[in-house]
Amino acid sequence: MFAVLKTGGKQYKVQAGDILRVEKLDAEAGSKVQFNDILMVGGDVPTIGVPMVAGAAVQAEVIAQIKGEKVIHYVKRRRKHSSQRTKGHRQHLTLLRVTDVLSTGADVTGIAAAVNTAHARRAAHETGGSAVAAAPVTAPAVSPAAPAAAVSE
Repeated sequence: MFAVLKTGGKQYKVQAGDILRVEKLDAEAGSKVQFNDILMVGGDVPTIGVPMVAGAAVQAEVIAQIKGEKVIHYVKRRRKHSSQRTKGHRQHLTLLRVTDVLSTGADVTGIAAAVNTAHARRAAHETGGSAVAAAPVTAPAVSPAAPAAAVSE
């Protein structure tokens, strides 16, 4: 059985035993994570989500937090300006081993959902430093505006 999952703005076709390199997740090496954004589950009877397959999940074990290959961006301005710039970048990645593909029963497994680091930082900021997810923060109710005071010269 295989599944197509979505994480980090990309889609991956996976099956049990596969090794994946995905955008950095907020998880420690050795922990288990679960992906709930499943676009398709294949097998004897394929199921295509509209847009997601309800109750489906992919469970994986975090092997390590790694860095990708270095990407070098070189800029050279020609003509009269003889200026050059070199910038490098190494993307932070999470190395995963897919352990199981579930077509149903994802909500009762008890394994934490995979959360990317940007989402974890945003949640920690909204809850005042705690990374534990809380109820969404809502803006206070706005009262009708009071009449503007007259401006005297």
